[in-house]
Amino acid sequence: MISHSVAVTGGAGETLRLVFASLVGTPLDSHNVRRAFRKVVKDAGLPAKDWTPRKMRHSFVSLLSDSGVPLEDIARLIGHSGTAVTEAVYRKQIRPVLLGGAEAIDRIFT
Repeated sequence: MISHSVAVTGGAGETLRLVFASLVGTPLDSHNVRRAFRKVVKDAGLPAKDWTPRKMRHSFVSLLSDSGVPLEDIARLIGHSGTAVTEAVYRKQIRPVLLGGAEAIDRIFT
């Protein structure tokens, strides 16, 4: 993958400025990303069948949550505009953060 900005012609002749592009300069699609990801996983000596970009994203959320990062920050880091989608999609990964909040409320109102 190319990690610098490249200009390619898109639909209707417009020029697209891509930060991440395929090896031939076209916009990335899921196949490009998965192929590149499998290579990285293989080069790291990990079994490619055990790792996917989705699993890595969930692991990222879990690690942040377990480290006490606030839900709002996690949502922002993974590209969500609010916390509702983050809570719905990653509810198992963010459980420790929610439990911590519940425990704090229990302490306040006991």
